[in-house]
Amino acid sequence: MAEVKVRARDLVGKVVVSDEAGKKFGRVGDVSFIADTGELMNILLIEPTKATQDLHLQQDEQNRHLIPFSAVKSVGDFVIVSEKEIF
Repeated sequence: MAEVKVRARDLVGKVVVSDEAGKKFGRVGDVSFIADTGELMNILLIEPTKATQDLHLQQDEQNRHLIPFSAVKSVGDFVIVSEKEIF
């Protein structure tokens, strides 16, 4: 897959949707990244949906669900993620 180049601030507020079934997972509340390199590590979800709850995703210390940035397939009006690559 080609590398996705995106600014973290452009992700915040966008709806996260799976590419397989079009499931809505919630909205991007924030991102985690490596300070030295700027590499995005995880999307931190807010307003999680039932579909998100069913995935049993990892959570941060504030109980926000984490989706690895490696699962992101595209960013436009929505953040499209591969459900298969979330784990």
